[in-house]
Amino acid sequence: MKKLSVVPVVAALLAVLAACGGGDTGTLRVGTLPDSPPNIYQENGKFTGFDNELLSAIAQKEGLKLEFVGTDFSALLGKVVSGQFDIASSAIAQTPDRKKTVDFSAPYNFQSLSIEVKEGSPITDEKSLSGKRIGVVQGTASDAWLGATAPSAQIVRFPNDAAALSALKTAAVDGSVFDQATAESYQKANPAEKLKIAKSFTTDTPHGYAVKHGNSELLGKLNDGLKQVIADGTWLKLHQQFMPTAPVAPQFSGKK
Repeated sequence: MKKLSVVPVVAALLAVLAACGGGDTGTLRVGTLPDSPPNIYQENGKFTGFDNELLSAIAQKEGLKLEFVGTDFSALLGKVVSGQFDIASSAIAQTPDRKKTVDFSAPYNFQSLSIEVKEGSPITDEKSLSGKRIGVVQGTASDAWLGATAPSAQIVRFPNDAAALSALKTAAVDGSVFDQATAESYQKANPAEKLKIAKSFTTDTPHGYAVKHGNSELLGKLNDGLKQVIADGTWLKLHQQFMPTAPVAPQFSGKK
């Protein structure tokens, strides 16, 4: 009897698995940041924070396996496009330009920003940024906001939050723009540096998890799981745990 080749069968199986993400392991690789609390950070060797814990809760609802991998924000979406990551989790603002590059989940939060300075700084709001050296993480919503709102500021771009914070601590910059929750956590964690928030403001720009263009199956699972964690109160519980001072949009409260 002629033996049937199993190569085409195996190849077809691998193709199906790859299309769902995670290659032949069934595990989805999630690109995230190690240094931007409380949204995304690493603690005791584990990637945690509001965004990552929320994504883990979504994955549990949908039966998905996740592997979190650290990277710089500036490289994050490019690695989703190239297939190195299946999902990007990093408080990513859903801007029109980014939507040309990746697909986003339904919103799971909204962008809030803060101008952070050291005590005694003359900077009080966006109007006082003119001529000042202001740090931002390259390619973030903070970067876009600063360029549009205070074009006369001297924008100093960094690869990650840790570098922008270090520059602020050493007075290499006069101020930095971070996510509001991140700025608050830096102020609390660095009392000797006498950091303060000059001004905070909430935008109407939503955050979303990013996936490769056309991965509608994965996007559908993320959106379905998100609905479930909002409805059962998990979203609100995690928000209270990681960012209790940040505002909660009505659609995330779990109340109908």
